[in-house]
Amino acid sequence: MQQEIRFCAAPDGVTLAYATVGSGPGTPLVRVATWLTHLERDAAIYAHWFDELGRGRPFVRYDMRGCGLSDRDAADLSLTARVADLATVLDAAGLERVDLLGLSGGAAVAIAYAVRHPERVRRLVLYGGYARGRGRRPHTAAEREQDALLVSLTRVGWGLETPAFRRVFTTLFMPDADEREVGEYEDMQRVSASPETAARIRETSAEIDVSDLARDVRAATLVVHVRDDGVTPFEEGRRMATLIPGARFVPLDGRNHILLARDPAWHRLVAAVREFLDDVRAGPDPLAGLTARERAVLALVAQGLGNDEIGDRLGLSVRTVERHISHLYRKLGLAGGSARAAAAAVFLRSG
Repeated sequence: MQQEIRFCAAPDGVTLAYATVGSGPGTPLVRVATWLTHLERDAAIYAHWFDELGRGRPFVRYDMRGCGLSDRDAADLSLTARVADLATVLDAAGLERVDLLGLSGGAAVAIAYAVRHPERVRRLVLYGGYARGRGRRPHTAAEREQDALLVSLTRVGWGLETPAFRRVFTTLFMPDADEREVGEYEDMQRVSASPETAARIRETSAEIDVSDLARDVRAATLVVHVRDDGVTPFEEGRRMATLIPGARFVPLDGRNHILLARDPAWHRLVAAVREFLDDVRAGPDPLAGLTARERAVLALVAQGLGNDEIGDRLGLSVRTVERHISHLYRKLGLAGGSARAAAAAVFLRSG
């Protein structure tokens, strides 16, 4: 797999590694980082994901802080830091408007970013994800004990040569993997992060809850979930889809959290994602002529905010907001008393 690896610095100074593969006219697709990644080692497991979902467009992914080629000693692993990291990568890669691929824990980060930066997100694809982490869900005593045990296993045995401790996670993530795939996944896990960092990522992810933010997502969204997923319960994926206005939900038969190329569900996933991402690509992007600031203003117009509220949100004077709105009306070919509603409709239709 030919890829270009580059580096950028997050607001708190943490160095992030990102890579781009593929090309084409499609809107760039960005895989939101999650637990655990390594840009040089993950192709052994995810090559079919990169090849199929990134076909006809640039495909960008990055290592989560604390993982892979990104800085390993990051102190802050919070949701806020993860959203800022995504913003940093998009800016460094020069991407104005993107589609986001939120796998597993990356779904919550994608949701938070899409709500905070609606002008930069065209479409969301959320697979095997959740709005609320394990620590925020109703738990039985046995389930709480199991969660604590998995964190302890990570801290004690992650870096050991013996794969016994890591095998627990492999069984959860890919119960149908063969011996070669099991070995490759366990090797990638071992080199991706230190035992302490892997455990901390798991702990902080458990406390994430974007349920309220999910209700404010304006980007067109596709939610896909495997019925017998052993990592994220199917009900959590369904719940996430019910929270996001207008989200499409595609259930898949199977039990692998990371779908393998031979899984029947894999072909259904590829077909659903391609149809979803490509269905507005036939025509030109109606927002292509807008500046980033004009898109930001239009996104807030589409949310029903008045000019004074938009000014407060973006740190602009009302007069400046009015000027931006006038410019975007002209670029969209709109005029008259219905221009505001028409502009909002153009933004929402554009996905």
